[in-house]
Amino acid sequence: MTTTTPARTTTRMAALVREIRSVVDRGLAPDVTAYLVGEVLAPHLGAADLLTPAQREGDPERYRQHVLHAESDGSFSVVALVWLPGQETCIHDHVSWCVAGVHQGAESERRYRLVPGTGTGTGAGSGSGGGSGGGSARLVATEDVVNGQGDVCGFAPPGDIHSVRNSCAGTAISLHVYGADVSRLGTSIRRVYTLPVG
Repeated sequence: MTTTTPARTTTRMAALVREIRSVVDRGLAPDVTAYLVGEVLAPHLGAADLLTPAQREGDPERYRQHVLHAESDGSFSVVALVWLPGQETCIHDHVSWCVAGVHQGAESERRYRLVPGTGTGTGAGSGSGGGSGGGSARLVATEDVVNGQGDVCGFAPPGDIHSVRNSCAGTAISLHVYGADVSRLGTSIRRVYTLPVG
Protein backbone atom coordinates (compact mmCIF):
# COMPACT_ATOMS: atom_id res chain seq x y z
CA MET A 1 0.00 0.00 0.00
CA THR A 2 1.24 3.48 -0.83
CA THR A 3 0.05 6.47 1.17
CA THR A 4 -0.37 10.08 0.15
CA THR A 5 -1.77 13.08 1.97
CA PRO A 6 -3.47 15.37 -0.55
CA ALA A 7 -3.37 19.01 0.45
CA ARG A 8 -6.81 20.00 -0.84
CA THR A 9 -10.23 19.14 0.56
CA THR A 10 -13.49 19.51 -1.32
CA THR A 11 -16.44 21.39 0.17
CA ARG A 12 -18.39 18.12 0.36
CA MET A 13 -15.52 16.35 2.16
CA ALA A 14 -15.32 19.20 4.68
CA ALA A 15 -19.07 18.80 5.33
CA LEU A 16 -18.67 15.04 5.76
CA VAL A 17 -15.85 15.55 8.26
CA ARG A 18 -18.09 17.87 10.30
CA GLU A 19 -20.84 15.24 10.30
CA ILE A 20 -18.43 12.52 11.41
CA ARG A 21 -17.05 14.79 14.13
CA SER A 22 -20.55 15.36 15.51
CA VAL A 23 -20.98 11.58 15.88
CA VAL A 24 -17.52 10.83 17.29
CA ASP A 25 -17.75 13.67 19.83
CA ARG A 26 -20.73 11.92 21.44
CA GLY A 27 -18.33 9.37 22.98
CA LEU A 28 -20.55 6.35 22.33
CA ALA A 29 -19.47 2.69 22.28
CA PRO A 30 -17.27 1.78 19.28
CA ASP A 31 -19.89 -0.39 17.57
CA VAL A 32 -22.58 2.30 17.96
CA THR A 33 -20.17 4.97 16.70
CA ALA A 34 -19.34 2.85 13.64
CA TYR A 35 -23.04 2.36 12.87
CA LEU A 36 -23.82 6.09 13.14
CA VAL A 37 -20.75 7.12 11.12
CA GLY A 38 -21.92 4.72 8.41
CA GLU A 39 -25.26 6.52 8.32
CA VAL A 40 -23.61 9.91 7.71
CA LEU A 41 -21.13 8.50 5.17
CA ALA A 42 -23.66 6.75 2.93
CA PRO A 43 -25.32 9.83 1.36
CA HIS A 44 -21.96 11.14 0.15
CA LEU A 45 -20.87 7.97 -1.67
CA GLY A 46 -20.83 8.29 -5.43
CA ALA A 47 -21.00 12.10 -5.38
CA ALA A 48 -18.82 13.57 -8.12
CA ASP A 49 -17.68 16.45 -5.89
CA LEU A 50 -16.49 14.34 -2.93
CA LEU A 51 -12.88 13.73 -4.05
CA THR A 52 -10.36 15.74 -6.05
CA PRO A 53 -8.80 14.13 -9.15
CA ALA A 54 -5.56 13.57 -7.20
CA GLN A 55 -7.48 11.72 -4.47
CA ARG A 56 -8.84 9.30 -7.07
CA GLU A 57 -5.41 8.25 -8.40
CA GLY A 58 -4.28 4.66 -8.01
CA ASP A 59 -0.87 2.99 -8.05
CA PRO A 60 -0.05 0.21 -10.54
CA GLU A 61 1.97 -1.67 -7.90
CA ARG A 62 -0.53 -1.85 -4.98
CA TYR A 63 -3.69 -0.30 -3.67
CA ARG A 64 -3.25 3.31 -2.64
CA GLN A 65 -4.31 5.11 0.53
CA HIS A 66 -5.03 8.84 0.38
CA VAL A 67 -5.35 10.37 3.85
CA LEU A 68 -8.17 12.91 3.47
CA HIS A 69 -8.49 14.06 7.08
CA ALA A 70 -6.98 13.29 10.48
CA GLU A 71 -8.71 14.86 13.47
CA SER A 72 -6.28 16.92 15.57
CA ASP A 73 -7.11 14.98 18.76
CA GLY A 74 -6.53 11.62 17.02
CA SER A 75 -10.15 10.52 17.47
CA PHE A 76 -10.76 9.67 13.81
CA SER A 77 -9.39 9.86 10.30
CA VAL A 78 -10.83 9.57 6.81
CA VAL A 79 -9.01 7.90 3.93
CA ALA A 80 -9.77 7.02 0.33
CA LEU A 81 -8.49 3.64 -0.82
CA VAL A 82 -8.01 3.35 -4.57
CA TRP A 83 -7.79 -0.14 -6.03
CA LEU A 84 -6.87 -1.03 -9.58
CA PRO A 85 -8.27 -4.34 -10.92
CA GLY A 86 -7.02 -7.36 -8.96
CA GLN A 87 -5.38 -5.41 -6.13
CA GLU A 88 -6.04 -6.73 -2.64
CA THR A 89 -5.08 -6.58 1.00
CA CYS A 90 -3.51 -9.23 3.16
CA ILE A 91 -5.67 -10.88 5.84
CA HIS A 92 -5.70 -8.40 8.70
CA ASP A 93 -7.56 -6.79 11.57
CA HIS A 94 -7.66 -3.18 12.71
CA VAL A 95 -6.42 -0.79 15.38
CA SER A 96 -9.91 0.66 15.96
CA TRP A 97 -13.51 0.72 14.83
CA CYS A 98 -13.88 1.21 11.09
CA VAL A 99 -16.54 2.15 8.58
CA ALA A 100 -16.04 1.51 4.87
CA GLY A 101 -18.23 2.67 2.01
CA VAL A 102 -17.80 2.00 -1.69
CA HIS A 103 -17.61 5.23 -3.67
CA GLN A 104 -16.96 3.66 -7.08
CA GLY A 105 -16.85 0.13 -8.46
CA ALA A 106 -17.12 -2.98 -6.29
CA GLU A 107 -15.01 -4.64 -3.61
CA SER A 108 -15.03 -8.24 -2.47
CA GLU A 109 -14.53 -8.89 1.21
CA ARG A 110 -13.81 -12.22 2.87
CA ARG A 111 -14.37 -12.33 6.63
CA TYR A 112 -12.63 -14.75 8.97
CA ARG A 113 -12.92 -16.15 12.46
CA LEU A 114 -9.81 -17.05 14.45
CA VAL A 115 -9.86 -20.56 15.88
CA PRO A 116 -7.26 -20.75 18.67
CA GLY A 117 -4.90 -23.68 18.85
CA THR A 118 -4.67 -26.18 21.67
CA GLY A 119 -1.05 -25.36 22.46
CA THR A 120 0.49 -22.33 24.13
CA GLY A 121 0.19 -19.90 21.20
CA THR A 122 -2.96 -18.40 19.76
CA GLY A 123 -1.45 -17.80 16.35
CA ALA A 124 -2.35 -14.13 16.49
CA GLY A 125 0.70 -12.51 17.99
CA SER A 126 1.35 -8.82 17.46
CA GLY A 127 2.83 -7.98 14.11
CA SER A 128 2.66 -11.10 11.98
CA GLY A 129 -0.32 -12.99 13.33
CA GLY A 130 1.77 -16.06 12.69
CA GLY A 131 1.76 -17.32 16.25
CA SER A 132 4.42 -18.09 18.78
CA GLY A 133 4.58 -21.83 18.50
CA GLY A 134 2.87 -24.76 20.16
CA GLY A 135 -0.61 -24.16 18.80
CA SER A 136 -2.51 -25.16 15.73
CA ALA A 137 -4.46 -21.94 15.40
CA ARG A 138 -6.14 -21.32 12.09
CA LEU A 139 -8.53 -18.97 10.34
CA VAL A 140 -11.94 -20.05 9.15
CA ALA A 141 -13.63 -18.09 6.37
CA THR A 142 -17.09 -17.16 7.60
CA GLU A 143 -18.55 -14.94 4.90
CA ASP A 144 -17.93 -13.57 1.41
CA VAL A 145 -19.47 -10.19 0.66
CA VAL A 146 -19.43 -8.08 -2.50
CA ASN A 147 -19.94 -4.41 -1.73
CA GLY A 148 -21.06 -2.24 -4.62
CA GLN A 149 -21.24 1.52 -5.03
CA GLY A 150 -23.15 3.02 -2.09
CA ASP A 151 -22.77 -0.01 0.20
CA VAL A 152 -21.49 0.67 3.72
CA CYS A 153 -20.23 -1.72 6.38
CA GLY A 154 -18.85 -1.04 9.83
CA PHE A 155 -17.22 -3.04 12.58
CA ALA A 156 -15.24 -2.80 15.76
CA PRO A 157 -12.57 -5.15 17.14
CA PRO A 158 -12.51 -7.95 18.05
CA GLY A 159 -14.01 -10.01 15.26
CA ASP A 160 -12.85 -7.74 12.44
CA ILE A 161 -10.48 -10.08 10.58
CA HIS A 162 -10.87 -9.82 6.81
CA SER A 163 -9.27 -9.31 3.42
CA VAL A 164 -10.51 -7.03 0.64
CA ARG A 165 -9.91 -6.94 -3.12
CA ASN A 166 -11.09 -5.06 -6.16
CA SER A 167 -13.61 -7.38 -7.78
CA CYS A 168 -14.53 -5.23 -10.78
CA ALA A 169 -12.96 -4.61 -14.18
CA GLY A 170 -12.19 -0.95 -13.48
CA THR A 171 -10.90 1.17 -10.63
CA ALA A 172 -12.63 0.78 -7.28
CA ILE A 173 -12.59 3.54 -4.66
CA SER A 174 -13.77 3.25 -1.08
CA LEU A 175 -13.95 5.73 1.77
CA HIS A 176 -12.83 4.51 5.18
CA VAL A 177 -13.33 6.19 8.52
CA TYR A 178 -11.18 4.90 11.39
CA GLY A 179 -11.34 5.68 15.09
CA ALA A 180 -7.61 6.44 15.09
CA ASP A 181 -5.11 8.82 13.50
CA VAL A 182 -4.00 6.94 10.39
CA SER A 183 -1.75 9.82 9.34
CA ARG A 184 0.33 9.22 12.47
CA LEU A 185 0.13 5.41 12.50
CA GLY A 186 0.66 5.04 8.75
CA THR A 187 -1.93 2.26 8.54
CA SER A 188 -5.18 1.07 10.08
CA ILE A 189 -3.89 -2.50 10.25
CA ARG A 190 -3.20 -3.89 13.71
CA ARG A 191 -2.12 -7.42 12.76
CA VAL A 192 -1.45 -9.35 9.57
CA TYR A 193 -2.50 -13.01 9.72
CA THR A 194 -0.35 -15.64 8.07
CA LEU A 195 -2.16 -18.60 9.64
CA PRO A 196 -3.55 -21.54 7.69
CA VAL A 197 -7.10 -21.07 6.48
CA GLY A 198 -9.36 -24.10 6.84
